[in-house]
Amino acid sequence: MIRLLAAFVVAIATPLAPAMAQNWNAEIVQTDKGWRVGDPEAPLQLIEFVSYSCPHCADFEQQSEAELRYVYVHEGYAAVEVRHLIRNPIDIAAALLTECGDPARFFDNHHAILARQDEWMETARNLTPAQGQRWTSGGVGSRMRAIASDLGFDDLMESRGLSASEVTACLNNEAKAVSLAENSQANAAEFNVPGTPSFVLDGSLLEGVHTWEALRPLLLAARQESE
Repeated sequence: MIRLLAAFVVAIATPLAPAMAQNWNAEIVQTDKGWRVGDPEAPLQLIEFVSYSCPHCADFEQQSEAELRYVYVHEGYAAVEVRHLIRNPIDIAAALLTECGDPARFFDNHHAILARQDEWMETARNLTPAQGQRWTSGGVGSRMRAIASDLGFDDLMESRGLSASEVTACLNNEAKAVSLAENSQANAAEFNVPGTPSFVLDGSLLEGVHTWEALRPLLLAARQESE
């Protein structure tokens, strides 16, 4: 009895370890129209419309990631859904590869493509006539493979763990390429999106908001209102 009592006293005197917080950055799902990370029931629901060839989208990704992903999403304040807005064939090739492989890797792939945008856009701006011919000749798969090869997308994705055959299969997926273009048109029409990046917060388009500097105070105000 004495021993049991002593064990009980020790147990109640030892503080309980705090419960592990939910890491909402690990909750990644493909939606009907894009890719969402975070708590699906979060008080703030943000949609980003992104074009991979848009310099402002790359700026937004770099400037927003630390706070948006690792405060708002991680702590359950917001869920973020990325939707592709296709402006050109480069966007299609990039989108095919961000969605290639393990779905849980989408946001990492998305970030990797945008983080290297300065490099591959320089190549695109200095496209040779021969490269331009490859980009516009043959079937969808051959054109996507040419773009990915010339811009280094395939090497980037292989460095991220995809095999060469997986990359090729994703770039050859003509049905997926068509679906991306069609979904882009539907997404833009749903909210009358004027360009990229654009944002929808809790179902309403944020008109005139196209940067992290402009979006950040709106998220902060919405978060404070929801608490």
